[in-house]
Amino acid sequence: MIDLRSDTVTRPSKEMLEAMIKSPVGDDVYGDDPTVNALEERVASMFGKEAGLFTPTGSLSNQLGIRLLVKPGEELILDQTAHIARAELGAAAAFSGITTRTFPSVHGKLNAKVALELAHPDAGPYLVSTKAIAVEDTHNFGGGTVQSIDEIKNLYHGAQEMQLPLHLDGARIWNAHVASGTSLPEYAKYFETMSVCFSKGLGAPIGSMLLSTKAKIAEARIWRKRYGAGMRQIGLLAGAVNFALDHNINRLKIDHERAGIIATSCNLAKPDTNIVALDLSDYPFDAAQYVSILNENGILAGALGKNFVRLVTHMNLTDDDIQQVCQILKRTLVA
Repeated sequence: MIDLRSDTVTRPSKEMLEAMIKSPVGDDVYGDDPTVNALEERVASMFGKEAGLFTPTGSLSNQLGIRLLVKPGEELILDQTAHIARAELGAAAAFSGITTRTFPSVHGKLNAKVALELAHPDAGPYLVSTKAIAVEDTHNFGGGTVQSIDEIKNLYHGAQEMQLPLHLDGARIWNAHVASGTSLPEYAKYFETMSVCFSKGLGAPIGSMLLSTKAKIAEARIWRKRYGAGMRQIGLLAGAVNFALDHNINRLKIDHERAGIIATSCNLAKPDTNIVALDLSDYPFDAAQYVSILNENGILAGALGKNFVRLVTHMNLTDDDIQQVCQILKRTLVA
């Protein structure tokens, strides 16, 4: 089977496994794991942030980040199809008592004016006050959309006037960086907290990181433990991430090119990055039915809505896989 469900399905290479085995370890709850300590410093430096905190998942990293900015009973605003809003199982409300309101977008593209018009930082005694705004880059449900750095700047300056901090869900910020050429520090400097993921396009088996100031990361470390995610000898996982950072960032352009080949075979515009979004609104089958058709033809794909099928390229695919996918799509979709 050719697995296009997500870029999270990759398996560590032999070389990555060797790097994991060779990584020195200690007890991270006590702050004694040298490999993860060095990794947190390394990633923070890559983005120009003061400090980082390793987490097992991007959802946890996001939830820690927004919790640092928004108190129980206060409001976070974000895109209506953002991962935090749609795919984290209501964690902001369940764990932190955070209420959310959402603004519309087209393919997940940020419109700073629309977001800022929704924000009410001092809503008085009857309405909920906005305390932060979240942005997702690249945008998963938008089809891997890369956010315009100009729109991020516009949002930042408008939010500054309202004294509102920004959080970045940068699960695929590496893809945005490679596709746009915008530097990692340039993205990061507009956000008070940000989450980055290592287990998607970079191919590590586990791991994300929250980045912020030293003071906020110290607070997040307490909440990570409180949420049950204090970990022990995680240098093994940090070793995998170090290998991914050394070898797998620049190769993301291959995933982007392959997604473009798949999209072209379906007569679609090339996506910004590695996600091909199939809109089946005008077809005689819905997303679940088409996923079944693909399964019968040797392809695993994800139905992420009634008429939305997502195909995601990643490092475990080959050129032959891509050509086979194109042939199957032409036969089952285009024809």
